[in-house]
Amino acid sequence: MFCPNCKAELKKAVFYNTEVSYCPKCLGIWFDFDQLNRAKDEKDKDLNWLDIDLWEDQTKFKIAKKDKLCPVCSVPLYSVSYGDSDIEVDVCNLCHGIWLDRGEFKKIINYLEEKGKKEVLHSYFKNLLQEGIEIFTGPQSFREEIFDFLTLIKFLNYKFSVQYPNIKEIIARLPY
Repeated sequence: MFCPNCKAELKKAVFYNTEVSYCPKCLGIWFDFDQLNRAKDEKDKDLNWLDIDLWEDQTKFKIAKKDKLCPVCSVPLYSVSYGDSDIEVDVCNLCHGIWLDRGEFKKIINYLEEKGKKEVLHSYFKNLLQEGIEIFTGPQSFREEIFDFLTLIKFLNYKFSVQYPNIKEIIARLPY
């Protein structure tokens, strides 16, 4: 496999407990299908419930700059915004692999942390209901969806503790 940017041969590495391919020259990273979500979840367990579906709206795809080719399929990569951020990632429409240029993983984590804070504060019950439904409908395994749901429950406890410390104290003193 060769780098979509500089055509150097990609090397294998373990990145947040996920085996990826990376370019030793430009330090870009290739994630096979769903590896980006796994690396993201490993990097920050509190983000496991927040997944971005890059293939949700393929009308937003545009051919990547400089004729980047998929290291697996050798077809042109598409450039797409990561969620509603200004981060442009390159994706393969055939194998659903994702190419991140140097530093883009960190930008994605920072974006998701900010998005997670806003989502928890403003749309908590909507997200909780959605995660509850996903336990039975997917897209991840039943176990992973349960972990996502429990993460949101943990956020409820934090949110409740901060917003209503007096009520939390009263509840803590109640006999079991």
